[in-house]
Amino acid sequence: MKRGNLFRQYDGPLPGPGELSEELHGGDHLTILRIHSEGHATAPGSWYDQDGDEWVALLAGSAELRFEDGTRLALAPGDWVVIPAHVRHRVERTSTAPRALWLAVHLGLPGAPAPR
Repeated sequence: MKRGNLFRQYDGPLPGPGELSEELHGGDHLTILRIHSEGHATAPGSWYDQDGDEWVALLAGSAELRFEDGTRLALAPGDWVVIPAHVRHRVERTSTAPRALWLAVHLGLPGAPAPR
Protein backbone atom coordinates (compact mmCIF):
# COMPACT_ATOMS: atom_id res chain seq x y z
CA MET A 1 0.00 0.00 0.00
CA LYS A 2 1.17 3.51 -0.80
CA ARG A 3 -0.39 6.68 0.63
CA GLY A 4 0.15 10.41 1.04
CA ASN A 5 -1.52 13.82 1.05
CA LEU A 6 -2.27 15.59 -2.25
CA PHE A 7 -2.09 19.06 -0.69
CA ARG A 8 1.27 18.71 1.10
CA GLN A 9 3.65 21.25 -0.40
CA TYR A 10 7.30 20.34 -0.93
CA ASP A 11 9.28 22.56 1.45
CA GLY A 12 12.75 22.50 -0.07
CA PRO A 13 14.13 24.24 -3.13
CA LEU A 14 12.85 22.74 -6.35
CA PRO A 15 15.44 20.95 -8.48
CA GLY A 16 15.78 21.71 -12.16
CA PRO A 17 13.93 24.56 -13.82
CA GLY A 18 11.48 25.37 -11.02
CA GLU A 19 9.59 22.10 -11.06
CA LEU A 20 9.48 18.80 -9.15
CA SER A 21 7.42 15.85 -10.36
CA GLU A 22 6.45 12.95 -8.08
CA GLU A 23 4.95 9.77 -9.51
CA LEU A 24 2.12 8.71 -7.20
CA HIS A 25 1.13 5.69 -9.29
CA GLY A 26 2.20 4.16 -12.56
CA GLY A 27 0.82 1.27 -14.55
CA ASP A 28 0.58 -0.06 -18.08
CA HIS A 29 -1.77 2.66 -19.30
CA LEU A 30 -1.94 5.20 -16.48
CA THR A 31 0.49 7.50 -14.69
CA ILE A 32 -0.55 9.82 -11.84
CA LEU A 33 1.82 12.68 -11.01
CA ARG A 34 1.90 15.38 -8.36
CA ILE A 35 3.85 18.33 -9.72
CA HIS A 36 5.23 21.27 -7.73
CA SER A 37 5.97 24.36 -9.85
CA GLU A 38 7.50 27.66 -8.77
CA GLY A 39 7.66 30.39 -11.39
CA HIS A 40 7.92 27.67 -14.04
CA ALA A 41 7.29 28.02 -17.76
CA THR A 42 7.94 25.61 -20.61
CA ALA A 43 11.18 26.49 -22.41
CA PRO A 44 10.73 28.97 -25.29
CA GLY A 45 9.88 27.18 -28.53
CA SER A 46 9.04 23.90 -26.74
CA TRP A 47 5.61 22.28 -26.69
CA TYR A 48 4.19 19.22 -24.96
CA ASP A 49 2.94 16.80 -27.63
CA GLN A 50 1.83 13.70 -25.78
CA ASP A 51 0.89 10.30 -27.16
CA GLY A 52 -1.90 9.88 -24.59
CA ASP A 53 -4.66 12.03 -23.12
CA GLU A 54 -3.91 14.06 -19.97
CA TRP A 55 -6.29 15.11 -17.20
CA VAL A 56 -4.73 17.86 -15.10
CA ALA A 57 -6.03 19.76 -12.06
CA LEU A 58 -4.50 22.70 -10.23
CA LEU A 59 -4.65 22.11 -6.47
CA ALA A 60 -2.87 25.28 -5.26
CA GLY A 61 -1.43 28.51 -6.67
CA SER A 62 -2.17 29.74 -10.18
CA ALA A 63 -1.02 28.85 -13.67
CA GLU A 64 -1.64 29.57 -17.32
CA LEU A 65 -1.58 27.08 -20.19
CA ARG A 66 -1.27 28.04 -23.85
CA PHE A 67 -2.29 25.83 -26.75
CA GLU A 68 -0.79 25.86 -30.23
CA ASP A 69 -4.07 27.21 -31.67
CA GLY A 70 -3.57 30.38 -29.56
CA THR A 71 -6.04 29.50 -26.80
CA ARG A 72 -4.89 30.54 -23.30
CA LEU A 73 -6.32 29.00 -20.17
CA ALA A 74 -5.83 30.62 -16.74
CA LEU A 75 -6.13 28.10 -13.91
CA ALA A 76 -7.04 28.66 -10.25
CA PRO A 77 -7.23 26.06 -7.46
CA GLY A 78 -9.84 23.43 -8.30
CA ASP A 79 -9.75 24.03 -12.07
CA TRP A 80 -9.10 21.00 -14.25
CA VAL A 81 -8.81 20.33 -17.98
CA VAL A 82 -8.60 17.31 -20.27
CA ILE A 83 -5.92 17.69 -22.94
CA PRO A 84 -6.39 15.15 -25.76
CA ALA A 85 -3.41 13.29 -27.19
CA HIS A 86 -1.30 15.35 -29.62
CA VAL A 87 -2.89 18.69 -28.71
CA ARG A 88 0.28 20.75 -28.45
CA HIS A 89 0.41 22.92 -25.33
CA ARG A 90 2.83 24.62 -22.97
CA VAL A 91 2.92 26.11 -19.48
CA GLU A 92 3.13 29.89 -19.83
CA ARG A 93 3.57 30.62 -16.13
CA THR A 94 3.05 29.31 -12.62
CA SER A 95 2.82 31.22 -9.36
CA THR A 96 5.67 31.47 -6.87
CA ALA A 97 3.83 32.23 -3.62
CA PRO A 98 2.12 29.94 -3.20
CA ARG A 99 3.81 27.47 -5.50
CA ALA A 100 1.56 25.87 -8.08
CA LEU A 101 0.61 22.32 -7.16
CA TRP A 102 -0.79 20.08 -9.92
CA LEU A 103 -2.31 16.64 -10.11
CA ALA A 104 -1.80 15.13 -13.57
CA VAL A 105 -3.21 11.85 -14.86
CA HIS A 106 -1.65 10.59 -18.09
CA LEU A 107 -3.70 8.01 -19.96
CA GLY A 108 -2.39 5.74 -22.68
CA LEU A 109 1.34 5.29 -22.29
CA PRO A 110 3.30 4.98 -19.04
CA GLY A 111 5.75 7.61 -17.90
CA ALA A 112 5.78 11.39 -17.66
CA PRO A 113 6.01 13.11 -21.05
CA ALA A 114 8.78 15.59 -21.80
CA PRO A 115 8.36 18.75 -23.89
CA ARG A 116 9.35 18.39 -27.54
